[in-house]
Amino acid sequence: MPTPCDMLVFGGTGDLALHKLLPALYHLHRDGRLAEDMRILAAARNRLSRAEFCALAERHCRVQVAAADFDPLVWSRFAERLDYCAMDLAQSADFARLHFKLGSSTRRGRIYYLATAPDLVAGISANLAIAGLAGVNTRIVVEKPIGHSLDSAREVNDALGKVFSEAQVFRIDHYLGKETVQNLMALRFANALCEPVWRAAHIDRVQISVNETRGMENRGAYYEQSGAMRDMLQNHLLQLLCLVTMEAPVRFDAESVRNEKVKILQALKPISGLDAQDKTVRGQYGAGTIGGHDVPAYYFEKNVDNDSDTETFVALQAEIDNWRWAGVPFYLRTGKRLAERVSEIVIAFRPVPHSIFEQAAGPVMANKLVLRLQPDEGVKLWLMIKDPGPGGLRLQHVPLDMSFAEAFGVHQPEAYERLLMDVVRGNPTLFMRRDEVEAAWKWIDPILAAWETLREAPKPYTAGSWGPSAAVALIERDGRTWHEDAA
Repeated sequence: MPTPCDMLVFGGTGDLALHKLLPALYHLHRDGRLAEDMRILAAARNRLSRAEFCALAERHCRVQVAAADFDPLVWSRFAERLDYCAMDLAQSADFARLHFKLGSSTRRGRIYYLATAPDLVAGISANLAIAGLAGVNTRIVVEKPIGHSLDSAREVNDALGKVFSEAQVFRIDHYLGKETVQNLMALRFANALCEPVWRAAHIDRVQISVNETRGMENRGAYYEQSGAMRDMLQNHLLQLLCLVTMEAPVRFDAESVRNEKVKILQALKPISGLDAQDKTVRGQYGAGTIGGHDVPAYYFEKNVDNDSDTETFVALQAEIDNWRWAGVPFYLRTGKRLAERVSEIVIAFRPVPHSIFEQAAGPVMANKLVLRLQPDEGVKLWLMIKDPGPGGLRLQHVPLDMSFAEAFGVHQPEAYERLLMDVVRGNPTLFMRRDEVEAAWKWIDPILAAWETLREAPKPYTAGSWGPSAAVALIERDGRTWHEDAA
């Protein structure tokens, strides 16, 4: 049975709430996964009535939810759960009014989802405590980025820790809710075929790419403060790296999994000083064409400085100093306004040590395992086979391709659907622990410091391309290529 609780979404009229959280909650309601008496309260500065907020939520959900999935009758029943509170999240007096609105019962669980700017986290936590809203039956969900550096992350975590226990804090990274990410755990640790070859002796390199075609989408002010490194690589890509490379946990529970992830972050070889020139690439998109439409350069986006040196693209080479992965390069990249929207993990195996086939058969290509996170979640394994037909033996490099949607023929829940239910159930396995966040920043901070010292402008790249040429050079100097060039 679903756990009885209420959810309060601070920043309830923002993009995250309207575009991700409410559509996810609508799907959970439709599927009967929310307790019948669960209330969903949105809180924000906007002076809206409950009816006005419900109308706003419906407009956005109709856009985000597929037409075949949106049922007006289901929505009307879902809307009965919704309520709205206009409040200033920086004013403790408004939290007293919120307490009155919620009632004094402490038996029901309460989930506080902070869909707000990161700098509001500490204040909201303190105000919840002052208003008597932070009891043992409460949980708080915090979006990335947690801080903008190691020191600021510690400040945020300290502020949360003064009010909530670590077990009550859910630091969310929606990438960890994707089906493929969780299937990575099953692939690695439930198949005897994988474990013997999941190591440096058999793997040549690993590539993790999160490429987007979209630009700022009214997030220019936020992006000017974060850039691609803080927005994507410090959290999403490093979390994926941890799941690819961690040792088998002693059991599949939250603490065991997160213990192994922390070990990987601690084993990352530092990149600092002049090493950052050789092992990292910063880029910023210029004007170009995406999907047949002209798009402006980053510095012409809304709320972006015309002389901005904020990176919209990052590529880097990482190394893990441990027994399993010694000598294996890990190539990570992410960027806005790239040629295709694709997120994938590529495990490139070493080639066979010797080919027994004649030259006429063609080259023997190395095996690759490609885990697709978007747009079509699935797994693709590249193998060498004989080209069918008579005549001489000819080899082909072909994929065994499994799309999760096609293979299982069921609705694939969005990442937020899965993660929200984990919060309701109190399962923190797919959420970041405090020491994970801080270990990630400890590795990232020297890179950011090196960039600041070097004062090199981001490399320009045309919107609709695969990023700056320096990113190609980063991997080609090792005699390797990015996956889309090598397929």
